[in-house]
Amino acid sequence: MAKNLQKEDLQKYEEQLIRCTQALQECQANKQLRSCLQCEDVIGCKVRDDYVQAVYQSMNKGESGGFEF
Repeated sequence: MAKNLQKEDLQKYEEQLIRCTQALQECQANKQLRSCLQCEDVIGCKVRDDYVQAVYQSMNKGESGGFEF
């Protein structure tokens, strides 16, 4: 992680994750689904793709690299 990340920079990743999480949950509620995997539109879904990207960016705070579990 970059050492010069400001609090505002870190906060933008968290805010984006919250927005994308809310959009995903709203979509699931509208379609009466508990999971995206139950949706016929899961492949190529922009809402889900945005959410996955927001999770990734939140985890690595904008730095490149893979997931480490």
